[in-house]
Amino acid sequence: MPTGPKLNRSLRAFIERQRLFFVATAAPEGRVNLSPKGADSLRIISDTHIRWLNLSGSGNETAGHLRKADRMTLMFCAFEGDALILRVYGTASTLHPRDVGWSEAAAEFPEMAGTRQIFDMRIDLVQTSCGTGVPLMPFEADRVHTELLPFYAEMGEDGVQDYWQRKNTETIDGYPTGLFEE
Repeated sequence: MPTGPKLNRSLRAFIERQRLFFVATAAPEGRVNLSPKGADSLRIISDTHIRWLNLSGSGNETAGHLRKADRMTLMFCAFEGDALILRVYGTASTLHPRDVGWSEAAAEFPEMAGTRQIFDMRIDLVQTSCGTGVPLMPFEADRVHTELLPFYAEMGEDGVQDYWQRKNTETIDGYPTGLFEE
């Protein structure tokens, strides 16, 4: 199980081939959150720096957790090809559209309806494991472009803001997510 403080060329290539990754965060108390992420939403900035664009969803746990504890883990699994699991550990911060640096960071991603935040992660540990317990599951289709993005595009900007106000301002444990704070 090789470990180290940063990504290498091989692991970067592995990440870039994945259509799905998982993010885990936890505040000091309350529930641990584990969420699947996809679309064209992740960028490797360097061997020790990753950013990912967070699209709207039914919750906003990651943002709330990072306000309490800046720990984050990303996990990538090979569902096709050679078996491998890659975990990337580090600390992260949240960047909102109102924040200095948003425009520069957002320019790294395609425009997508429902874009909510960018999470900026500094890597401190990279760990691989065999992954032979992960099933082979060929990719069939991406729902982001057929379901998720059209859903938020149809809402329009005002509708998305209303949705965030109703569903994304607190975690399930009641921690504020900072979505509308100045």
